[in-house]
Amino acid sequence: MGLSYKLSDAIHILAYIEILKKQDLSSKSIAASIGANASVVRNLMLDLRSANLLTTHQGVATPQLAKSPDDISIYDVYCAISMPHNLLNIDPKTNPNCLVGGHIQETLNHFYSDIESAAYDQMKTISLAHVIQDILK
Repeated sequence: MGLSYKLSDAIHILAYIEILKKQDLSSKSIAASIGANASVVRNLMLDLRSANLLTTHQGVATPQLAKSPDDISIYDVYCAISMPHNLLNIDPKTNPNCLVGGHIQETLNHFYSDIESAAYDQMKTISLAHVIQDILK
C-alpha cells in the first residue's frame, strides 16, 4: 500500500487559502504550491467543503475558510478527507496455526486502538492556526 498525502495536502490547502487570501486562489495556483495536479486540489476542496471547513463558489476562485483557523483542528481535517482512517494496519494473512500468527492480530488490535486514540486526541489539540503560525515564523 502506498503512502497517502491527502491529510498533508488538505492542511496545505487550508493554510494556503488563509495565508494568501489576497492572491490567486485557483486550484491551479494551489496545486503549484503542493506540487500536485489541480484535480487533486479540487477533490480535496470538495471534501473540505462537505465537512464545512471551506466555502467555495463555482466558477470563481475565491475559496475561504468556513471557520476561524483556531476552530479547525488537524483532526477535523483528517475526518473530512476521503481516505481510509486507520493510522496503523495489521497484516490479515498471518498463520492461524502458529502460536504468534494465531494471536498477533487480536493483540495488536488492542494496542493499536490505544495508540490511535492517543493520536486522535493529540490531533484535536493542534489547530490550523498553530500550523499557520509555525509556517509564518
